[in-house]
Amino acid sequence: MAFGADMHVVDADEMAKVIATDAKLEILQPGFKFIEGPVWFNDDKGGYLLFSDQPANAIYKWVEGSPATIFRQPSQVANGNIKDLQGRLVTCEQTLRRVAVTEADGTIKPIVDLFEGKKFNSPNDVVVKSDGTVWFTDPPYGVPNGEKREIDTQNVFRHDPKTGKTTAVITDMDMPNGLAFSHDEKILYVAESQSKGPRDIKAFDVNDDGTVGNGRIFCALDQSIKKGVPDGIRVDRDGRLWSSAGDGVQIFSPAGKPIGTILTPETVTNLTFGGPDGTMLYLTASKTLCRIQTKVTGATGR
Repeated sequence: MAFGADMHVVDADEMAKVIATDAKLEILQPGFKFIEGPVWFNDDKGGYLLFSDQPANAIYKWVEGSPATIFRQPSQVANGNIKDLQGRLVTCEQTLRRVAVTEADGTIKPIVDLFEGKKFNSPNDVVVKSDGTVWFTDPPYGVPNGEKREIDTQNVFRHDPKTGKTTAVITDMDMPNGLAFSHDEKILYVAESQSKGPRDIKAFDVNDDGTVGNGRIFCALDQSIKKGVPDGIRVDRDGRLWSSAGDGVQIFSPAGKPIGTILTPETVTNLTFGGPDGTMLYLTASKTLCRIQTKVTGATGR
């Protein structure tokens, strides 16, 4: 079987299970400054995508057939976004060094903004587990100018809105960035986005009490085509991991073996499954919003 020029294929049989041989990367809109954090929302009009543009200090809304419009500005230099169990927007706000939620009436409220009385570094990416807990990474990339770090380590945090308790569940990563749960939520994947050294994705077993353990390397990005680090990541319902990369989106089997890459003209920062049936993959590729049709859906629907 032959895939198009938009693909770099390692395992053709496995690649054919996730994407059609004639699938084409579609450029939806160029001209942004640096976009991140895509998240899909279904509604009675066909749905829409929200995503951040960090230098523009904005969150954009994209609807099929129309250019993206401002959803919120200023956004507090929003980075990662996700939906919670109630379908509300949850956002990492780097200016305020917090994770916040947007209520149905548009009110923005903090979910968590302190850990043991200290400000976070700059919450980067976020996921919500089926028990309602909010998990997020906190590297120092976006510490506001003129402000100092108050937490010396780069942690992955778990916040329980029911109890108000925040726990640093991973404290020994250099630059934790994107994160995602497996479909059964028994594994947490975290991207290690070092500018030097290994660029890999780690896997951690998730325990019933909310702790994690057995950290190990799940996969490492292919550096043979174009250099880049893993940033945003997603897992599909069959356990494959899809990672942003310098050359596009690299796809790995449930065992961490490379399957192939969706090639893009710009570095991909993040990605999400969306569309009416959840099989459209939306990509924030630096300054350009893209998408491509797949044969799979995301693991959690969020």
